[in-house]
Amino acid sequence: MKKQSLDIWVGLFVAMGLLALLFLALKAGNMSAFTFEPTYQVTARFDNIGGLKPRAPVKSAGVVVGRVTEIKFDDQTYQATVVMTLETRYKFPKDSSAKILTSGLLGEQYIGLEAGGDENMIAQGSKLTQTQSAIVLENLISQFLYSKASDGAPSDKK
Repeated sequence: MKKQSLDIWVGLFVAMGLLALLFLALKAGNMSAFTFEPTYQVTARFDNIGGLKPRAPVKSAGVVVGRVTEIKFDDQTYQATVVMTLETRYKFPKDSSAKILTSGLLGEQYIGLEAGGDENMIAQGSKLTQTQSAIVLENLISQFLYSKASDGAPSDKK
């Protein structure tokens, strides 16, 4: 009977250790979608989201204030609708703007929130109207090459 009781306790201890390791791994990799802070949802529309993915961070002044929870395509406006979950301890004015930014040259993409000056704050279900789409590196390169090609084209002037 004592051996069986000891086996149960050892099994519970090992299971709790595995759960703790899983939790730490998810937190370290920013893969955990849950937070212990109360949150509210905000949406924004973008013409191009680039490589933005669900669970991407939402940052303001370099601090993670929320996460992207859902990305949808609106077939009426032909834009991407991004749903973000922000922690309630962070309040932003209604005229705040959202930009899709990149960490480093080829790093992950995230949403950067820039606070506005309105006295009214964003609430649950608000829509951010001032947005800036992602800068797609391939588009920049093709525009650069096209402009260089047109600059170097022979002219018909004599």
